[in-house]
Amino acid sequence: MKLYEELVARGLIAQVTNEELIREMINDGKATFYIGFDCTADSLTAGHFMALTLMRRLQMAGNKPIVLIGGGTTMIGDPSGRTDMRKMLTREDIDYNAACFRKQMERFIEFGPDKALMVNNADWLLNLNYVELLREVGACFSVNNMLRAECYKNRMERGLSFFEFNYMIMQSYDFYYLFQHYGCNMQFGGDDQWSNMLGGTELIRKKLGQDAHCMTITLLTDANGNKMGKTAGNAVWLDPEKTSPYDFYQYWRNVGDAEVMKCIRMLTFLPLEKIEAMDKWEGSELNRAKEILAFELTSMVHGEEEAKKAQEAARALFAGAGSGENVPQYQLKEEDFRDGAADILTMLVSSGLTKTRSEARQSVQQGGVSLDGEKITDIKLSFAKEAIPAEGLLLKKGKKSYCRILA
Repeated sequence: MKLYEELVARGLIAQVTNEELIREMINDGKATFYIGFDCTADSLTAGHFMALTLMRRLQMAGNKPIVLIGGGTTMIGDPSGRTDMRKMLTREDIDYNAACFRKQMERFIEFGPDKALMVNNADWLLNLNYVELLREVGACFSVNNMLRAECYKNRMERGLSFFEFNYMIMQSYDFYYLFQHYGCNMQFGGDDQWSNMLGGTELIRKKLGQDAHCMTITLLTDANGNKMGKTAGNAVWLDPEKTSPYDFYQYWRNVGDAEVMKCIRMLTFLPLEKIEAMDKWEGSELNRAKEILAFELTSMVHGEEEAKKAQEAARALFAGAGSGENVPQYQLKEEDFRDGAADILTMLVSSGLTKTRSEARQSVQQGGVSLDGEKITDIKLSFAKEAIPAEGLLLKKGKKSYCRILA
């Protein structure tokens, strides 16, 4: 099976502009393609997985990836899928986030001469003269068509600023610039980007001729029925300081039964023949499939050793052991102790088992918290530092989240 056919078989392709030509170029390793990443945080998320693994698959087949860092577009913010305007970041914040992105991307993509490129659209967007841009590009866009685009329609009732209205033009100009300066002939993005991306294809053809070979491909929604990066990605980071390898593993280990095989097909590099055999699994076998998914993805992001540790810790919890060197741990800090004692709500929040004290309080009151195997019902329960044993206290929330609390 050739690569394009494999992408279809894995359920990755949503919409294309010229399937015959796209198939030929991808299968022959002749695609120079880009995917854009706006730098809205200092870490990539689980939601970026589909884009990262896609770039890796295409590069392995001889195609050339261009990672477009949105240093310029991040200063505006994409309104797609948003109900309000994004927070404005400084240029320094964006540059820092871009540097963090590259370190994480290097686990998936090989950069270097004649390999993958990383470029930043700040290099051309921030130098544009507004009047010149209007004369060169503005005439190519119909406001009526733009307002019919999904990325804008969803915002019209709540209010769409002119600031954000320019995003489609900026993104379209990116493809136009990359086509001219880097020979980029293909763009990939999420299915919610279809309108923005078509703008780039049309701009190239209007400026350079209808026979210009520029193609657009959008990816299907993720296995949970949401856009990659819009749900899972907001909570699960690739930076181990934000999401530990264990928590990252557990996120994928806990996907629903109906989604696990879709995730394996879309996100892992397991052969399709093996995946097709796994499609017949049911009942307890699905737990094995979830372990495979979690291990494969954790290995890609954090390395095989960390994936093994996370798997061993998860299995220990499932077996009821709750012990071992790979159990997640949290060392209480001085600020966790108030009046010489750390209370149960502080332990839950500081360890990351809950996000807020309100959530922690609710978990205790609903009987979902235990310490060393005993259910906790008192939200005022607290421990002096000297009362916490040397081996710590095993704090557990729900059935699958736990942490050893150390003093």
